[in-house]
Amino acid sequence: MATVMMVEDNAAVRAWSERLQLEKGDSLAEGYTSELQKFIRINVAQNELQALKDIWAHWDEGIKQLFYQSYGDIAYLLDIKVDKRLFRVMAQFWNSAYDCFTFGEVDSVPTVEKYTTLLRCPKVQVRKAYAKVFNGLTFAKKLMAILGMSEPWVTTQIQQKEDSKCIPWENLRDLVLTHPDERKRIDMFALSIYGLVIFPKALRHVDEAVTDLFDRIEKGITPIPAILTETFRSLSTCRKTDEGRFIGCAQLLMMWFHRLFWKVNKVFHWVFSEGYSPLKEEAAMQKRDDISEEKWIEIFQNLKEEDIEWRAFWMVPNEVLYRCENFDWVPLSRIWEANGYTPLLALRQYKSRKFVPTTYGLAQCEFSYKGDHYKKKVRELSDAWKQTRWMKRLAVGSMVTPEYNGCVTAPN
Repeated sequence: MATVMMVEDNAAVRAWSERLQLEKGDSLAEGYTSELQKFIRINVAQNELQALKDIWAHWDEGIKQLFYQSYGDIAYLLDIKVDKRLFRVMAQFWNSAYDCFTFGEVDSVPTVEKYTTLLRCPKVQVRKAYAKVFNGLTFAKKLMAILGMSEPWVTTQIQQKEDSKCIPWENLRDLVLTHPDERKRIDMFALSIYGLVIFPKALRHVDEAVTDLFDRIEKGITPIPAILTETFRSLSTCRKTDEGRFIGCAQLLMMWFHRLFWKVNKVFHWVFSEGYSPLKEEAAMQKRDDISEEKWIEIFQNLKEEDIEWRAFWMVPNEVLYRCENFDWVPLSRIWEANGYTPLLALRQYKSRKFVPTTYGLAQCEFSYKGDHYKKKVRELSDAWKQTRWMKRLAVGSMVTPEYNGCVTAPN
């Protein structure tokens, strides 16, 4: 089926959303209040990344340019520091009913457009979303293709970690350092970042599900929806149980947060140059990490709309994805489960007027890849992405960009 894209203006989308709210109502029961927890024992344990950073530092500029051409800016994630105190507090303000953050009077959520711009991968196509593949190559066969190693060697490296098959990072590290094929070294390095940083399910191991996604990035499939939904599902799981380890990309979520709360000082035009990298700039900046959890809680509880600079100056999309086919939101297929989100919650980030999104049936989009009928649901999600609906962004005026002062500014 060929991909079909429909683009509508802001007023038409708002009228559609308001009509559906009246006809269908909300996804939650009448009178429901989305209460936020006082404390979540969320574990933000990270993989030991120094070896990856050392490898990257020793590569010459030629190899790094080849890496950028194939995998974009993901290497800069290695230098993004995760403030564990801030992260724990952010998790307390995750609204699992609507899959968004609720900071005081403010709702916000990372979007496909923002994460796509942050990772800047030239090969991926935003309208070709990842969906789980069934009856494909075995884990061993996929590893053989990616690593360029024999089946006996690959088979001996595979380990079982809880309910998943994995390959230890130390075995990949040795190959990255010694493999005679430069192209394979680049691929293995990228696979390691995806397995250890972006989808860190098993510490110091790369999960089998990651190789399925990774194998298809070369074909232009975008990993962004899978990255987003892993973030949403992991936050929601921790919120529902009041504890757990976050297994999404903490570095990318930190990047999104910092970019939402920048204080604007000056205006320059160079940020819109083709070579501008938000992740590179973020990695080079020093962030305050001495703010206590109590202070962050106070800031978030009292946050008001006027306290946030909503506009993403470093990203000017022509359209905003807001729904797919017959879904009234955006269905996301992650590498382990499925989820959905409502980009209309983030319209202020595109200088558009925010209105109440339709969320009826949103919870039905959450399911794991087990039990009855999940394969049919996955196919429905995959087909939905072939008929996407985009909303035209409003005119943003002159293309100017702020220079940032390098620290998060707490509201007064």
